[in-house]
Amino acid sequence: MEFRTVIDIPKADFEIAPCEEMLFVGSCFADAIGQRFREEGFPVTVNPYGTMYNPVSVLHTIARYTGHPRTVFLTLGTNHVYRLKATGEIVDNCAKRPQSLFQEEVLSVAECETALQQAVDLLRQRNPEVRVVLTVSPIRYRKYGYHESQLSKATLLLAVDHLLKAEMSTLNPQPSPLNLHPSTHYFPSYEIMMDELRDYRFYAADMLHPSQQAVEYIWERLVDSCFSAEAKAYLEEWRPLKQALSHKPFHPDSADYQAFMDKTMLKVDAIRKKYPTFAL
Repeated sequence: MEFRTVIDIPKADFEIAPCEEMLFVGSCFADAIGQRFREEGFPVTVNPYGTMYNPVSVLHTIARYTGHPRTVFLTLGTNHVYRLKATGEIVDNCAKRPQSLFQEEVLSVAECETALQQAVDLLRQRNPEVRVVLTVSPIRYRKYGYHESQLSKATLLLAVDHLLKAEMSTLNPQPSPLNLHPSTHYFPSYEIMMDELRDYRFYAADMLHPSQQAVEYIWERLVDSCFSAEAKAYLEEWRPLKQALSHKPFHPDSADYQAFMDKTMLKVDAIRKKYPTFAL
């Protein structure tokens, strides 16, 4: 008997390499997954200009960011935006200014798709081989009301779907080394949370955010679908060292513990030599 529905996640048409440079932009779910990569020694940048919830704000971050990461995760939280009345500009942060200065709006599917496409195009201009992973945050927004939150998520899902179909329609059926199309991939974190992990034991105390256990499960599904064999082997190599470094000793000044840590750091140095981009 099956007591849960498991989301089928096709293998990505690219593979994440050990300790490769990555950028995460988007909602607080991007913060959680980006932190998970950081714990594994990946050189990641997570929301360099603050957490961004809507596609236009995600675009603003991509426009400002000047790095050239190999893999970029764009995590969308909502299609709700706030426009400064005085200028008509969509702002990323109200900076504690009075609410009366702003007008709340919702972006259409087309507007969300346009912002995402512009973000992807900017990334490709800087690095033609960049791989972009799109995902919709599973975190619901209580302040909108749960029905409106679902409508917001549906708008984002449709925008991502339209973008991916548009990307597929431009693919050259016989790509050459001079005409390679960068990869754009959708990872179903929203669907995993809504369908596989729909019990409240997988939520944090606010009953809205995923629990640490849920984030860990989504991380495992991501590893399975997007990591290369070399990256998976690296994770297994790094796992006992990470556990050793996080160990809280009863007697940190003892000779035995100091010897244990010296041995551990020698192994960490070996990891650094084997993987020059290892970040700890």
